[in-house]
Amino acid sequence: MRKIKYKKGRKLQHITLEYTGSHKEHKSEMQLFVYDDADVVEYEKLSVLALNTCVDYTKNNWLNIHGLNDINLIKTIGAHFKVDDFLLADILNTTKRTKLQEQQDILFFNIKSLLPSEYSDNISVEQISFILKDGVLISFQEKRSDFFTHIRERLRTHSGIVRTKKVDYLLYLLLDAVMENFYITLEDEEDKVEELINETKKDAKPIILEKIENHRDNLNFLKRSIIPLRDSLYYLKTIKDDDTDNGIEKETFNFYIRLHQKSLELLEQIESDMSSLESASNFYFSEQSRKMNEIMKTLTIISAIFIPLTFIVGVYGMNFDNIPELKYKYGYHSVMVAMFFLVIGLIVYFKKRRWF
Repeated sequence: MRKIKYKKGRKLQHITLEYTGSHKEHKSEMQLFVYDDADVVEYEKLSVLALNTCVDYTKNNWLNIHGLNDINLIKTIGAHFKVDDFLLADILNTTKRTKLQEQQDILFFNIKSLLPSEYSDNISVEQISFILKDGVLISFQEKRSDFFTHIRERLRTHSGIVRTKKVDYLLYLLLDAVMENFYITLEDEEDKVEELINETKKDAKPIILEKIENHRDNLNFLKRSIIPLRDSLYYLKTIKDDDTDNGIEKETFNFYIRLHQKSLELLEQIESDMSSLESASNFYFSEQSRKMNEIMKTLTIISAIFIPLTFIVGVYGMNFDNIPELKYKYGYHSVMVAMFFLVIGLIVYFKKRRWF
């Protein structure tokens, strides 16, 4: 089944906690990083009961949840960090569009992570949500993936400035990692579109038009996924000078401005790729018209050759007794020779006129 549209799914109430995604076979697990410039502590397969003792509010905390099937776990996390059910419902409802929401001391962000499917032209979709509150960043993933592996390594090895910054900078890194998937998906689409254009120039088969439409759907889906992300990042860009506490320090806003610029670049590239697809579509129809013209020209030449032959045969097929050459001994041979040279003459004439 193609994954190029936001799933409509069953309509849920705003506070109904029910996971609507397709990764229902993945078990829910928690991973916690507690870090600062001096040290980092990592907890794997953390239990809910251990949250009280493991979370250190004097340091930076990144709690990552893999799998959203355990509704009780999600409810418990929401109760522990005092997150409203409205936000929890948005985390579990994967049909929601990308959005940014401020709620008291909470900054909520959810985003679609897109990657090309390995064995098809489809696009795989995963929703990732983030909650930023009181020095704690909570990320929710539908399944275990390697989107953030390099960020975990940077935390462990103290690479870069991530451990010297607050969790708002970590949120930037995570969003940037998800946006890299957009680039990967777009580059994959561009390679396939280029291959499709070359294939169209070699032989414009009907299946090519179907492939063109499939890639156009993929690019439109990419565009629909990036536009709300661009709007959310623009909102962050506009509140840079506000005095309200949204969990993001002013010196970190410049990094989010970079993400906004990336979203604009992605949209511009998508528009360019859409133009390339439109050119491929136009070339396909032009090639079909050219082939049809060649066929019609060939049939017309054949018809033009046989019209005088049909006329001669029709004349000598009339049932009159006094037709000239009717009793001539070599009449048949003479007419056949004349018809042969007539055909040769017509072919030579058409060739000189470059009609074929």
